[in-house]
Amino acid sequence: MSTDDGVRVWLRRHGAEQIAHPGGNLYAHLCRVSERLALLGCTLDVQAAGVTHAVYGTDGFDVTLLDRPDRAVLRDLVGADAEELVYLYGACDRGRSWQKLARTGEVFDRFACQVRTPGETQLRSLVDLSIVNELDVIEHDPAMVDRHGAYFRELFASWAAIASEQVIRDAQRVLRQ
Repeated sequence: MSTDDGVRVWLRRHGAEQIAHPGGNLYAHLCRVSERLALLGCTLDVQAAGVTHAVYGTDGFDVTLLDRPDRAVLRDLVGADAEELVYLYGACDRGRSWQKLARTGEVFDRFACQVRTPGETQLRSLVDLSIVNELDVIEHDPAMVDRHGAYFRELFASWAAIASEQVIRDAQRVLRQ
């Protein structure tokens, strides 16, 4: 069994298929995000983070599959770099971080109540994962474009310098820019 298969089995065992999410359920969403990251040329670590990005819950989706004190479990499944990205993604206080992220490179960690400054590679991975996640939600909830399209177009444009070029192009396509 490949690592990816093992992660998918773990997600199903932890109830990801039973949790509602735009486009069906959380499991389907996580798989789509990972697959899209692969199509866009993101690294295996980013893809592994994509399939597990909501394990600790997120600022926009407060459901957890694993308690943060048990981070070693996820680290064993996906590797240290992917797990650290999952933690950063889940910890990111979007309201305090997203608008100024390209300017400051700082992420407010809502779990630890402190500012973190990821390195360039991790920051790019975080931004790519964040964009691809939102694109999947938008594609599976078309009303999102009407409600939040302008916000995401502006936000993703501000992230263009720190995101992968192929991810930005995909965002422009989906958001009809």
